[in-house]
Amino acid sequence: MMNAKILIADDEPNQLELLSFNLRQAGFTVFEAADGRQAVNMVEDLQPDLIILDWMMPHMSGIEVCRLFRSRTETKGLPVIILSARGEEGDRTLGLDTGADDYIIKPFSPRELVSRVKALLRRARPALASDMMEFEDLQIFPSRMEVRRAGKAVPLGPKEYQLLLTLFERPGQVFSRPLLLDRVWGHGVFVEERTVDVHFSRLRKAINGAASDNDKRPNLIRTVRGGGYALGTIS
Repeated sequence: MMNAKILIADDEPNQLELLSFNLRQAGFTVFEAADGRQAVNMVEDLQPDLIILDWMMPHMSGIEVCRLFRSRTETKGLPVIILSARGEEGDRTLGLDTGADDYIIKPFSPRELVSRVKALLRRARPALASDMMEFEDLQIFPSRMEVRRAGKAVPLGPKEYQLLLTLFERPGQVFSRPLLLDRVWGHGVFVEERTVDVHFSRLRKAINGAASDNDKRPNLIRTVRGGGYALGTIS
């Protein structure tokens, strides 16, 4: 669960900073949006594992954003938490009926929010909560940032590890270079796309090097011309 990506949308800078700090301390990768419209624009590129929406925001409220996400096929299953000072039963019911998975009333403790995020991810993204993720003979142990292939340790640098972990989220899905740059290097950070190719070359070498010369194994990272990279052998 340590690599889960959380998008927070809140127009109050102090609260946004506090929430981001506590979630990062808990090991999550956090992205920030200043209003509902910005959150909608960021979701397609970031593909977060969970989104936290403040109810009252300019341009689009948290309720409106949640309703929009539930109407779209690609975001219908995205876990959503709504934060609100509205504590009446009717308000909570409206939030949940709109499609929110959880509704947290202000004021709340950061520790409670982190606990609820973890609980929701355990239900919605069980692979992230697992201590071991596996594809073919390749295994990742997120809690200790360890990678093994056919039982042999695969030494990886931080960027190579994050790239591999990203591919593991959705085996078979092609991740574009711009998306991988956002995921691993951070949104808005300028890095040439060629950098992604360099790190994938190192990643492939490390993974394939875990197999001996007498034990040839398939290349598990697939390059899609004009598309990006995917976890999966070429059929």
